[in-house]
Amino acid sequence: MTELTPETIEELPADAFTADEERTAASVSSAGIEALAVARVAAQAAYDKKAEDIVVLDLTSLSDVCDYFVIATASNRRLADSVIDEIEEKVAASCSEHPFSIEGRDEGSWILMDYGSVIIHVFTPEARDYYRLEKLWGDAPELALELD
Repeated sequence: MTELTPETIEELPADAFTADEERTAASVSSAGIEALAVARVAAQAAYDKKAEDIVVLDLTSLSDVCDYFVIATASNRRLADSVIDEIEEKVAASCSEHPFSIEGRDEGSWILMDYGSVIIHVFTPEARDYYRLEKLWGDAPELALELD
C-alpha cells in the first residue's frame, strides 16, 4: 500500500478509507507532522511565554472536528496576544505548520488558533472561567505534559 501523505490522501477517492484510516489521515497535518507534535510544541511555547494552567485534551475518540485542544490562560489581553505570537512562531519553526486562522485577537479575551487537527485556545482568566472548556469536554483525557 502507498504511504499516506497529504499529497497521496488528496489523490484518493472520498470513500477510500475505513473509519480508522480516516482518523490516522486526519491526525497528520498538511506538512506531514503528527497533530500530537503540534499540540506539544504549542503547549511548550505557551509555557515559555508565561501562560498558566496549560492543558492538552485528547479528542481523538470524541470529535471528528479535531484531535487535540491546547488550552491556556494568559493573565491579560496583551499577554494573550503575545502567547499567540509565540505559539505561531514556535510551531512554524519546529513543525513547519501555520494556522488556518486566528480568531478573537481584536477582543483578546479568547483567542483561537486553528491548525486543523489542533485547536489552541488562549483565554484571559475571566473568559476561561466563563467558558469552562475542560468541563464541556470532561470525557477527554488530559495529556501529561513535561513543560520546562
